Formats: sequence, C-alpha cells, structure tokens
Amino acid sequence: MPLFYGMHAILLIAAICTWKHTPPRDPKSNRVTFLSRGQTEEWKGWMQFTFIMYHYYRAWSSYNWIRTFVSSYVWMTGFGNFLYFDKKKDFSLERIVSMCIRINYFPILLSLATGVSFDLYYVVPLHTEGFFMTMLTCRLAVFFEDRHKFQYWSSRALAIAISLAAHVLFFETRAVDSLLFVSKELHFRFQSDKYSAIVGIACGALMQSISRYMTWAYGNEGQNKPIVHWGQRIMGVVLIVAWYKTYGHIPTKEEYNPFHPYIFALPLIGWLMIRNSSRYLTECHSTFLEFLGRNTLETYVLQFHLFMNHSVQRIPIIIPGSGSDGGIAAKMLNMLLCGTVFVMVAIWARKVTVTTQTTVVDLMKTMKARKVDGEREVLAEV
Repeated sequence: MPLFYGMHAILLIAAICTWKHTPPRDPKSNRVTFLSRGQTEEWKGWMQFTFIMYHYYRAWSSYNWIRTFVSSYVWMTGFGNFLYFDKKKDFSLERIVSMCIRINYFPILLSLATGVSFDLYYVVPLHTEGFFMTMLTCRLAVFFEDRHKFQYWSSRALAIAISLAAHVLFFETRAVDSLLFVSKELHFRFQSDKYSAIVGIACGALMQSISRYMTWAYGNEGQNKPIVHWGQRIMGVVLIVAWYKTYGHIPTKEEYNPFHPYIFALPLIGWLMIRNSSRYLTECHSTFLEFLGRNTLETYVLQFHLFMNHSVQRIPIIIPGSGSDGGIAAKMLNMLLCGTVFVMVAIWARKVTVTTQTTVVDLMKTMKARKVDGEREVLAEV
C-alpha cells in the first residue's frame, strides 16, 4: 500500500507540472465549456492509472473507489454518445462499424491470440452495450420528434423513460439471469453497471441546462458570484462524503456491490461539481493525464498481459531482486521498466486500431458513394 500511495504522489506532481490553461479563442466570449475533451481525457487518465495501480499493488481496500471509477467510464459512454447522436443524428452503419472496431477489434484479437477469456476485458462489452443502448434511445427520441412532432424535451424525456423502464424490467427481474448463459462474470459486471450508461444519457440530455448555468455562474457576468462558486464546491464535497459515510466505507465488496448501481452517481456528480467550480478550472487540464486518457482502452487490455499476467495474479520480474522480498528501489525500477514497455506497446496498438478503423470506414463511405453515383447514372439513362 505505501507504494500504491507513493505512485499517486508522483502522478500528482506530474499533473501539476503539466497543468495547461487554454483560454477561449475570443477573450470576450461569455461561453464556459463544461467537461471539455481535454478534461474528459484527463479524468479517464487518472482513473485508469489508479485502476492499474490497484491491481499491481493489490490495493484491495480501495475496491469501492475503483468500482466507482469503472462506473464513471460507462457513464461517459452514455453521456458522450448521447451528445454525439443528439447533435449529429448519425445512426449510420458506418458509425456502428467505427465504434465496433475501435472498442472491440483489438480486445477480440488479443483474446483469440492468447487464449484468454473475453470476460477478462469486461469493460469492453459494457461500453459496447452502452453504445447501442444510447444509440437506440436517441433514435427513439428523434423518431418522436420528427414523426409525432414532440417538442425537444418531451421526446428526449419519453425516450429516456422507455429506456429506463426496459432496464428495470430486465435487471430487476429474473430476466437478468439470461446473462448466465454468456458467463457468470458478465452477469455480475452488467448488474454492477446496469444504470451507469442511462444516468450518463440523462446527464447528456441536461447538457443545455448545465451549459446555461455554467455561463451564468462562471461567464464574464458571473465573476462576482463567490457564494455560487463555493456553494458548488461545498455541495460536491458533501456528495462525496455522503457516499463514503453511507456506503463507500463498507469494508467488503460482497456487502457493497448490491448498493453500488444505485449510489455511484453521488461521488461522480460531486467530483464534476468540484472540478468545474470556476472558469479557470474548466479551461485547464493536465496534458500528461490527457495523454494517459487517450490510451485507456489499450492500457486496460494490455495490463493483463504486459504489466501483469495470470489474470493479474502475478507481475513480470525483469530486474533481479525486485520480487516480493526485494527492496523498494528494485521494485520501483522493475515497475518503471515494465511500465515503459507496457505504455509504448499500448500507444502502438492504439495507432494500429485507429488506422484500421479509419481505413474500413473510409472504404465503406467510398463504396456507398460509388453505389449512389451508379444509381444516379441509371436514373439519368432512364
């Protein structure tokens, strides 16, 4: 555990040293961006670092926090994809294939090549299900809006309500046991995050209201609202403390897990309130953590093979004397050496995956364009 906390102290120093402020292009702009792309990647980066160190140093006492971090990842799937589909209304096959390749291509290949069960990469099916569920919810909302002339809020609220009802009917009844035909691991994992993506969707639907509040509280005219600023920070702390005092402190995962799907949003929302409690904070992020965040999928998958192995029960020993009975210096050097190789391979894997993703999607678009051109030529001849 000392090394677990020591590595986080080093991460904090790295975050401070790479802290970057990106002011708006228009200095007179009143717009304040909530949860920018840089901040999102930063968030993913430090959570992924903690997740990997949790496994590496067997920091089992941090289980409840790690469970919340995993749910936060799935929350982002609902939140981010809702914003995309709600704005672009792109429900095309190209979008589906693009997501499937980006999320599933590398893990599936790795599972087949190593003979490791796909259950080990349980976050991947969670993200995949979250994507399709978000897409269907947004498609339903657009259907209500276009076909039945519902207002924006009415169509979104009805679609989210239907999606939530479907989740309740599946996860709160014996229907959920159908997942046992897939595996016991996924049966447990999907129940742990059964509402994570739907909460993300709901937050995405509130994005316009959140943006208006952020502009009011932290825009140019909101600079003289210290009560609002500090009230938001205090409320964020209260939510995190409330989670910890009620359920987060529970010492065993067997006791904590049944409550988790219903209360994970407390620390999540609390963190977002603190992290976005001033205009300066919304415009800043750590470039180092952002770098880690861009490679979370690959580092998540490869940790089980390069940074650890045997289902994270063992770690590779390269430097002599860095085993369980070795000195702290040797252990740190061994971890840094293995970690460097691990991150370099993860970066390479991401590049290969993105290249494959881009190539396949571009090919699909080209074939679609040729088909349309061919149909036009036929119509012209007629």
